Amino acid sequence: MASTGTPDPNSGWLSDEELAETRRRLPLLYVEALPVRVDGIGQVTEVGILLRANAAGAITRTLVSGRVMYGETIRDALFRHLEKDLGPMAFPLLPASPVPFTVAEYFPFPGSQYTDDRQHAVSLAYVVPVTGTCEPRQDALELTWMTPEEAASDSISAEMEGGRGSLLRAGLASVGALF
Repeated sequence: MASTGTPDPNSGWLSDEELAETRRRLPLLYVEALPVRVDGIGQVTEVGILLRANAAGAITRTLVSGRVMYGETIRDALFRHLEKDLGPMAFPLLPASPVPFTVAEYFPFPGSQYTDDRQHAVSLAYVVPVTGTCEPRQDALELTWMTPEEAASDSISAEMEGGRGSLLRAGLASVGALF
């Protein structure tokens, strides 16, 4: 989308000014995904965590995430953001049912479990196996594959913004990857 505020011809997107105004007035719907590699019996062997520069220029770790566009299904939004962040050859295996492992609610003030300085947002969070080659795209600097234990460590959690370290741990626990 153009930084001049020109509306995107895709009616599912808002101009920068419209998005800022909407964020001040309404909670927005997001999807978040924890990409994982699984073995032959479906147990998580690796977790993919993105490395990004945030708006303030700090390097942080995060999950695949993004807004759901008007008229877009949850499944389509999840696939779009996985492909956008991990590349077209990631080959995600979306769940048969679009039921998330949790619903995370982000607030623009401290003291909340999940925070986002820009907005109040509701995020549907998924653990998604990927079978292909992942090449980070867009604003991701790299994708780091870790064991579930490494990913759930305090040091990695400290590098994640907005409480996403606890979201990552909850996702791993939901699939039995943490003991």
